[in-house]
Amino acid sequence: MMKKIFCTLAIWGAAFLCQAQNNEIIKNYIKTYCGIAVEEMQRTGVPAAIKLAQGIHETMAGQSPLVLKSNNHFGIKCKSGYSGPYVLHDDDRPQERFMKYENAEQSYRDHSDFLKNRSRYAALFELDATDYKGWAYGLKKAGYATNPRYPQLIINFIEKYDLEAYTLMGLGQLAFNEDVNHYFGKKTNTAPLVAETAPAVTYPEAEFNINKARVLYVKAGTSLQEIATRFNIPLSRLFAVNDFMEPLETVKQGTLVFLQLKRTVSEKAYHEVEAGENIYDIAQKEGVRLESILQYNQLTRFDSPAIGSKIKLHDGNSSLVKN
Repeated sequence: MMKKIFCTLAIWGAAFLCQAQNNEIIKNYIKTYCGIAVEEMQRTGVPAAIKLAQGIHETMAGQSPLVLKSNNHFGIKCKSGYSGPYVLHDDDRPQERFMKYENAEQSYRDHSDFLKNRSRYAALFELDATDYKGWAYGLKKAGYATNPRYPQLIINFIEKYDLEAYTLMGLGQLAFNEDVNHYFGKKTNTAPLVAETAPAVTYPEAEFNINKARVLYVKAGTSLQEIATRFNIPLSRLFAVNDFMEPLETVKQGTLVFLQLKRTVSEKAYHEVEAGENIYDIAQKEGVRLESILQYNQLTRFDSPAIGSKIKLHDGNSSLVKN
């Protein structure tokens, strides 16, 4: 009897140790690839949480034989007519051809383009980026995976490892953590960038105007309900005129908060993109509605224009002009 108890305890102990090791492997995968996931979200709109969860699942958190020999993090097979590098791997059929990449970044970019450029996934990009359950079920419905439990697997990874935080970082609603900062700092070979909308100028403490619209500069932690009450504006209206994607109780970082609807155009022709700026930052700084800027420049709110690019602030012939 005692021998059976010791045997059972040994099995439980081994299972616990294995689970702990798996958790560390997954956490290390997230730490390694969270930066490129956020960058790709800003480039194409594929939520960082979804991309990381798919990567974890498809590669066994970077341990699968396929990823080790090909840097293929998303199980993408060679298309008809493809003549570039590939590896052979058993999948639905023996020895199928899978894409081979020089590095993980190439795989992450190809996965984004794969989803963005195929019509069967178009409906996914109409979902809110924070709707990870909709994305997970949408991927299965569009035929990305044959496993009937695929959505639940993706959702479980997102919820267990708090991957939604990386989607919020991609949206500029949460400051970059150390790992994401390290990735962007390494790419630019400069001091790490943070998702902080710090003003380039010193704004007045009281109400002032930008592009003939009333605005305040508020510090991190400021209650939006307090602002709404102070200026007798419905809270929902405050969200709408500031292009907030979802209701917020407090401001997470120093930012401009408009008190009335922004203009559809500016007297300025362009805004020259500075380091760390996204499309939302530009709309706030220039006092132009986000939807108007997106329309003039044929962009999405997830696009990340290059530093020095010129973003149009009114309608014209050119949409995005480089210096």
